[in-house]
Amino acid sequence: MDLRRLFELEPHGPDTFVGTGLEYPWGGLYGGHIVAQALRAAAATVEPEFAPHSLRAYFIRRGDALEPVRYEVDRLRNGRSFTTRRVVARQAGGSILNLEASFQRDEPADDISTVRMPEGLPGPEGLANDSWSSLFDRRWVPNGLVEGTGRAGAGRVLCWLRVADDLGDDRVLQDSALAYLSDDLPTDSIRLVVPWVKLPEVDGVGASLDHTVWFHRPLRADRWHLHDFSCQSYVGNRGLAVGHIFAQDGTHLATVAQEALFRRPRDPAG
Repeated sequence: MDLRRLFELEPHGPDTFVGTGLEYPWGGLYGGHIVAQALRAAAATVEPEFAPHSLRAYFIRRGDALEPVRYEVDRLRNGRSFTTRRVVARQAGGSILNLEASFQRDEPADDISTVRMPEGLPGPEGLANDSWSSLFDRRWVPNGLVEGTGRAGAGRVLCWLRVADDLGDDRVLQDSALAYLSDDLPTDSIRLVVPWVKLPEVDGVGASLDHTVWFHRPLRADRWHLHDFSCQSYVGNRGLAVGHIFAQDGTHLATVAQEALFRRPRDPAG
């Protein structure tokens, strides 16, 4: 299956759409899959001159890969500059995700970027692909080159990512693909900070709680982007990872934040 088909939605009544699931290696649904489809559902109710500029999603329960997903869109606001939507994704067991997305009409303005891509990193071409899916390519920057590059936080991970298919000039499709990819690295950053997760004899269980994406500039998720994540906090079993996404020329395209739950497994003998 390619991403175009994965993101396809069928109308199912007023402001309601149905998407297909996909079985992933760990079972259940991949959170980025549902976020991307929910963004597509929201965009289907918005005038084409409005483009996504932010989304915030809460993961409610694990999805079933064998069931379709129903997306119900609530038109919260239609403004001259901004449009806001709420989407609830449902399966037979109930809601699995709640997403709010905001769309903006393009406005002429100053373009100021204060976050810089690290210098001196290898490009993706010389690195090995270790993606867990044929839908995208993933190439890690070696750990020895990550430290000391000046980003706040700990557990820093850097990785080149792109989707495998040419998605053309559809801006919403490209943004949806970026949302899909943006759910891959945050938990890796958090795992590096939580001491007991590192222990080889511990099978830690984690679950994403919420996910936010800010789209700063037009992008193409079918081209290489550097995803740069670090963990900002771990408290109450919740880890917060913040990431910046850059084009190969250093343009800061998007910012991502995710909170994930990591509880220490209980001792069976306890």
